[in-house]
Amino acid sequence: MGLVTDEVRARAEKYTGDELCREKTKEFLKEVSMPNGLLPLKDIEEVGYDRQTGIVWLKQKKSITHKFEAISKLVSYATEVTAQVEVGKIKKLSGVKAKELLIWVTLNELVLEEPISSGKINFKTPTGLSRTFPVSAFIVPEVEKPAIEKNNVKEAVAVTDA
Repeated sequence: MGLVTDEVRARAEKYTGDELCREKTKEFLKEVSMPNGLLPLKDIEEVGYDRQTGIVWLKQKKSITHKFEAISKLVSYATEVTAQVEVGKIKKLSGVKAKELLIWVTLNELVLEEPISSGKINFKTPTGLSRTFPVSAFIVPEVEKPAIEKNNVKEAVAVTDA
């Protein structure tokens, strides 16, 4: 039985569409004090989050492989990624693998070891092996959207109507 049961789906917040899903993914990562670039998925079709149990799922059109440049690591994300989240921890993770030497290793838990601003994050496998990396390797700078002043918009509209 998977994490995402009918009961979980029924009470979860669900979002569709790539842009909204990317935004919601970053929001829930921030909510649980995890770095915003941890799940760099593309063409996301659905994101669900059940706050009661902490269960999260993300569905994307196709699996992707992402290289985290700061640590030179390849990570593969399946078409469906599921996990149970809490502050500073992602556990029961499925759908994520990291390349170590010549093999792909399944990841099942991520634990923040220190505060996000200056800390480290520990990646664990089902076999008990783990690796620790700086949190900074998984943070994507936020891009502020420029505010549009109402006066400028009115002036532009007046010019095009004339």
